[in-house]
Amino acid sequence: MALTTAKKQEIVKKFARNDKDTGSAEVQIAILTEEIRVLTEHLKEHIHDHHSRRGLLKKVGQRRNLLNYLAKKDVTRYREVVKQLGLRK
Repeated sequence: MALTTAKKQEIVKKFARNDKDTGSAEVQIAILTEEIRVLTEHLKEHIHDHHSRRGLLKKVGQRRNLLNYLAKKDVTRYREVVKQLGLRK
């Protein structure tokens, strides 16, 4: 269920602020969003997998905290990430 290294590299390349950036809030949010999408699809098929459900909820909370941090620190970056990932409707 984990993301492949190639997929993570692709996400990092797309959301990095510079070449060596791998840990900025934007990159972390993008990786968590992809992991959440994968887990959501997994849970649609495996309804009774409560361990994975707990992991999903932890990832959602972690992403929420990073989004709150980014919104407080720099609203324009927050809006850009939300728009690129399609998080708000």
